[in-house]
Amino acid sequence: MSTPISALRNLGPATEEAFARAGIHSAEALRALGTDAAYARLLEAGERPHFIGYYVIEMALQGRPWNDCRGAEKDALRARFDALKAAHAAKGGIAGIEAILNEIGVVKPVPGGKG
Repeated sequence: MSTPISALRNLGPATEEAFARAGIHSAEALRALGTDAAYARLLEAGERPHFIGYYVIEMALQGRPWNDCRGAEKDALRARFDALKAAHAAKGGIAGIEAILNEIGVVKPVPGGKG
């Protein structure tokens, strides 16, 4: 039996749905991937990058309150988040509404750039 993602502290139904769109369907799968790999999958699935959303996942996997992230720890997480966002952009990743419009054929990605 698998544990729902929403059973983790800080993560609710909207986050669970976003992870499902990214192919992550349980708390166990999320834990196995870890924050960075799971967040990269969210970006690939069209989620818009958001630093707070990123560190909330990290805090959830540690069983800590989302707002417990401060100081040097938060700075280090920001560097990891920025690296993930840059790697996604370097692969020509698009997110949010642009990804949806591309998926239905309204917007076509520009080679080497954003949609």
